[in-house]
Amino acid sequence: MRLFILGLGYSARHFLGRFADSFSHIAGTVRDPAQRNDLAGIEVHEFSGGSPARETVKRISEADVLLISIPPGSTGDPAISAFRNVLAAGRRKVVYLSTIGVYGDHAGGWVDESTPPQAALERTRMRVAAEQAWTDATGGDAVILRLAGIYGPGRNALVTLRAGTARRIIKPGQVFNRIHVDDIASTIMAAVQRQGGGIWNVCDDEPAPPQDVIAYAAQLMNVAPPPEEAFETAEMSAMARSFYASSARVSNAKLKQELGVVLAYPTYRHALDALWRVGEGR
Repeated sequence: MRLFILGLGYSARHFLGRFADSFSHIAGTVRDPAQRNDLAGIEVHEFSGGSPARETVKRISEADVLLISIPPGSTGDPAISAFRNVLAAGRRKVVYLSTIGVYGDHAGGWVDESTPPQAALERTRMRVAAEQAWTDATGGDAVILRLAGIYGPGRNALVTLRAGTARRIIKPGQVFNRIHVDDIASTIMAAVQRQGGGIWNVCDDEPAPPQDVIAYAAQLMNVAPPPEEAFETAEMSAMARSFYASSARVSNAKLKQELGVVLAYPTYRHALDALWRVGEGR
């Protein structure tokens, strides 16, 4: 299989770290040419949403699998606009990385893939539109993976605690959903190997208050957790505060039943334990 990745970011690079040997040829895009340095063995193309290079179009037309890991913009999904003719001309596996943010606020109640999106924020409304655009562009065969909050090596509570940037913001009733980047990689591969499209939530088994994760990481490190801060009075950027506007418990039952994914890290405790053992946060 020939793979093309639109957006060689954290999740996509981790996927390659696990499954690059499954593909005969790998190419992908970065916004900044300086990001090419750690992508040995991958054919890298520059793409920032404008008119693509002819060679980029050619590689996408040749790909058997297209993984999209770039966010939509105010005018829609940049890849749909740039590669519309190529997408219409051939059949290939399309996997789009979206977000569970499309469900909006459910006051901590459970949601699953049958729950209609009710995105209240502009960025999540754009995600809903991008999901539909990719579904339409593939005749309904796109795989839509709605990712929870992503963490893993280099991006976790142990690291932020050690850096002194971790905070315990307390908003009663607030829960977040998470997914380790290793489990994202496994899910992408399961989706590639499965025939047909669909929508799957990609999250672990335990939605939990954010302060609990920080407290557990502090316990592993044998340090005092940062002081609690009330959400109402905490100094936060508008972007950070917006994440607290939604609270829902997201089900991963369909992920396990239909894609057969067995989570390596079913809870944040499993993941932080493993990350601590390999030296994260030290």
